[in-house]
Amino acid sequence: MKAMEQLMWCIALPGLGQLLNKKYFKGTLFILLEFLINVQSQFNEAIRLSFLGNNKEAIDVVDFQWLMFYPCLYFYAMWDAVKDAGGGQSPYSFLPYVFSAYFVTIALMYSAHIKIFKIVFGPIWLPRLFVIPGVCIGLLLQFLLLKFRTSRK
Repeated sequence: MKAMEQLMWCIALPGLGQLLNKKYFKGTLFILLEFLINVQSQFNEAIRLSFLGNNKEAIDVVDFQWLMFYPCLYFYAMWDAVKDAGGGQSPYSFLPYVFSAYFVTIALMYSAHIKIFKIVFGPIWLPRLFVIPGVCIGLLLQFLLLKFRTSRK
């Protein structure tokens, strides 16, 4: 249960889970990196515009070079907080986090160009949609690797 609490706080703000785990240096570092990337990429403004339905404006305002750092920081901070809280003990438990970071980064790169049902989802909504296949592929790969590992023994 503690790992779930840390995960939820890290979803809210990378670094909070580490602070709850009493990893003050790491927590502070993650929070500072989150703020740096957030400000430099104009992420909050892109979120605001996207929530108002102005996805094309969000594409124009966001700095993709900075924002592409965010998925790796975000998902690593979540995994790290869960691991430090005693979760993620099974082998390959990192895979859903890693594949989510991969898929969100790819979605971010193509977010200005991909249309789904003639809708451009932009740099906020398309990456969020790509978390789902990232988690699913990570869990599937984890399952297959564990199955292969046990069948070899």
